[in-house]
Amino acid sequence: QLQLVASGGGLVQPGGSLRLACTASGFSLQKYAIGWFRQAPGTGREGVACIVGDGNGAIVAGSVKGRFTISTDNAGNTIYLQMNSLKPDDTGIYSCAAVLSMFCTIVPISYESWGQGTQVIVSS
Repeated sequence: QLQLVASGGGLVQPGGSLRLACTASGFSLQKYAIGWFRQAPGTGREGVACIVGDGNGAIVAGSVKGRFTISTDNAGNTIYLQMNSLKPDDTGIYSCAAVLSMFCTIVPISYESWGQGTQVIVSS
């Protein structure tokens, strides 16, 4: 069973950067679509970005476009979310998810395997 581990969250000041990582245990992600999602307190889950594990087909949500970048490592085992120019509105629990597909989407219901979240707090 595919298991995902998200890491890299923390407390950062507005304007700062963080890099989140989503690592698969025992699987190559190259044939999977992987998405990053976030959920702020009292709100629903929001799709942030997605990519196919072979590095193709990336999508970034309009709310973070130009600030967030999604990428894969060469081995296809880790998916990164580079977050720059962070704002307080970016605060939330960030989770990664995967589905066996060569096309990605930032719609949460499309995903089957979810990792635990990592908390991001943007505050001065």
